[in-house]
Amino acid sequence: MKRGLKILLGLCVIWALYWAVAAWGLRQSVAGWFQTQATRGWQVEVGEIAPAGTLGGFPWRHVTRIDLPALADPGTGAAWRADWLELQSPAIWPGHQSLRFADGDQRLSYYDQTAVISTEGLQADLFLAPGLALELEELGLTSGAWRIGDGQRDMLSADDLDLRMVQGEAAEFYRIHAAAQAFRPGAGLRRLLRAAPELPQTFETLTLQADVTFDRPWDRSALEERRPQPRRIDLALLDARWGEMRLKVAGTLDVDAAGIPTGELALQVEAWAAFLDMAQDTGLISATARDQASRVVTLLARASGNPEDLDITLGFRGGYITIGPIPLGPAPRLILR
Repeated sequence: MKRGLKILLGLCVIWALYWAVAAWGLRQSVAGWFQTQATRGWQVEVGEIAPAGTLGGFPWRHVTRIDLPALADPGTGAAWRADWLELQSPAIWPGHQSLRFADGDQRLSYYDQTAVISTEGLQADLFLAPGLALELEELGLTSGAWRIGDGQRDMLSADDLDLRMVQGEAAEFYRIHAAAQAFRPGAGLRRLLRAAPELPQTFETLTLQADVTFDRPWDRSALEERRPQPRRIDLALLDARWGEMRLKVAGTLDVDAAGIPTGELALQVEAWAAFLDMAQDTGLISATARDQASRVVTLLARASGNPEDLDITLGFRGGYITIGPIPLGPAPRLILR
C-alpha cells in the first residue's frame, strides 16, 4: 500500500514538474515570438504574459493570458489591437491551441482605415501539425453576437458566426464552411448598396461551402511573412437570401498569380432585376452594361419559364465577368492581403 502511494506521489511530482516546465516554455515561446516580430520591423506592444487564473489551468491544461497585445506590419499596412488574448492548450500536447478573445472591441486597421470589431465569446480552435512550421490542420472560429463598424455606426453584424477550415490530403487544400445567423448590413452599407427600404434588416440565409487550393499551406509564415493565395476555388454553394432577393452560386475558378480568376460560376437569382439595379447604383456596372445585361437576362429568364428569376452561367475570362459574349465589368482580384 505504502509502495503504491509512493509511486503515485512520485508520478504526481513528475507531472507537476513537467507541467511547470512546459508552462514556462510556452510563455517564453510567446514572448520570444513577439520579440522576433519586433526585430523583423513590426511595431509590437504587449503587456504582461502570465498564467490566467490561479494556476493557469493546472494540472490538465496550460492557460496563458496576453494583456494589451498590439501588432502592426508595415509591409502590408495591417494592424491589430485588443484588450487581451488567452491561449489554452492540453498540457500533454500544445498542438491544439484555443485562442479566446476579450469580449468588446478590437481594432483592425489597414493603412489609414480602421475597423472596430465587437464580439461576444469569440474563440479560435487551432489544430496544428507537429513541427516548427506549425502547419494548420484544422481551424474552427466561433462567436456569439458580433458587429463591425467605425466605432460609432455598424457596417455589418450578425447573431453568431461559425467558420470551419479543414486541411485535406494535400497540404495546400482546405475545405471551408461558413455561416452566420441574422446577418445584418448596417445603415451605411444599405445606403451604399442603394438598398430598398422594404428590404428586411437581416438576411434569412447566409452560408458558404467551398474547397480552396492555396499556393502554400497555412502555417506560422502566413502571419510572419505573407498570406497563402488561392489558386483554385471549387465553390460548392454560396447561398444568400435577403427579402425577395436570393442568390445561389456554385462553380470552379482558377486564380493566377495576379489574382485574376478564370472559369465559370452557375448562378441562380430570384428577383434578378433588383440585383442589376443595385449593381448599377453602386457603380459595379455602367448604365449601358446594365441595359445590355437586362435585355439578355430577360430573354434567358423567359426561356427558363419564370421572367422574375434567372438561372445562368457567369464566365470569368481575360479579367472580365461575362454573360455569354456580353461583358458585365472587370472581375475582382482575389488576393489575400
